[in-house]
Amino acid sequence: MRRIGRGIGLALAAAASLVAEPARPSQPPQPSRPARIVAVGDLHGDFEAWREIALRARLVDARNRWAGGSTVLVQTGDITDRGPDSLKIIRHLMKLRKEAARAGGKVVVLVGNHEAMNMTGDLRYVHPGEFAAFANANSGRLRELTYVANQAAITAAYRTRSPDMTERAIRDSWLAQNPLGKLEHQLAWGPRGELGRWTIANPAVARIGETMFVHGGISLRYAGVPFDEINRRTAAALASRTSAPDSIINDEFGPLWYRGSAGEASDAERQVAAIGERAAAVPSADEELSAALRSTGARRMVVAHTPDRGGIKISHGGRLVRIDTGISLHYGGKLSYLEIVGGKLVPHSWDRSPAPPRRR
Repeated sequence: MRRIGRGIGLALAAAASLVAEPARPSQPPQPSRPARIVAVGDLHGDFEAWREIALRARLVDARNRWAGGSTVLVQTGDITDRGPDSLKIIRHLMKLRKEAARAGGKVVVLVGNHEAMNMTGDLRYVHPGEFAAFANANSGRLRELTYVANQAAITAAYRTRSPDMTERAIRDSWLAQNPLGKLEHQLAWGPRGELGRWTIANPAVARIGETMFVHGGISLRYAGVPFDEINRRTAAALASRTSAPDSIINDEFGPLWYRGSAGEASDAERQVAAIGERAAAVPSADEELSAALRSTGARRMVVAHTPDRGGIKISHGGRLVRIDTGISLHYGGKLSYLEIVGGKLVPHSWDRSPAPPRRR
């Protein structure tokens, strides 16, 4: 069934042939040390959490307009899935990027593994509200036309598993699996769609001043690969929507998925990474971090991806900062942001504000 869904998504994407070619990722030259950097971890579809963080960090005003001046905002990926408001967050960041540029600031958004999953048709963690956000007055007709156009393939796939299934049962099941807005969601996440082009244009890894930012981490396998090459390979893999396990966007040791920087890589995993680099001995986590920083000239690495609900964690003598604190309501962790001012790390974490009482 996933193959049919991906096929339909590709067909829809082909229909959008008038949309511009996917943008290529770029990382304009950054100041040697910006006066202020604010980094925010995984948001997973929680707009209210994002808005509270942006206000607390003085990035936006009460009307959600950029108020950060020359601040550089880095959002480290995984805006999507698990919550209903991914589209709302992304469009807000798109708007802030333009407003920040006019004020002398910058908004940098990295690619996370969940953005890559949406682009490659892996929708396991998509919240129903994310589909609903794309629904409009024409969604019902689009869904019906899509079913009719693909009925033979859909019927064949269902009957491979359940030979006695009636056409009515197949149709009902397919409609249930494709709620209104889902087809538009798939189109938007295609290489030519609004969110697909946005994701392809974003970097997987960025260096700003003395700090390297990456969603998952940099394993020994990728420590010697230049940033431009990592970003080029990531953009190409996203544009082709590859599901190959050794692709940079799917590789468990790749920058979108690696958890070794968060201390979750077993010795066996590190050994595999080491063997891949023909290392003589299995590196420790500290040695691996040192290799990544040495190859880039960065002083520290900031990662997300692996939540710690207790707050931002700074380790390895300030060389590693973990900023995924389970911000989304799905995880129920602390709201947080990392501030870097004059090279000094200032973590901010707090409990979520209580929801206002409903009016009756």
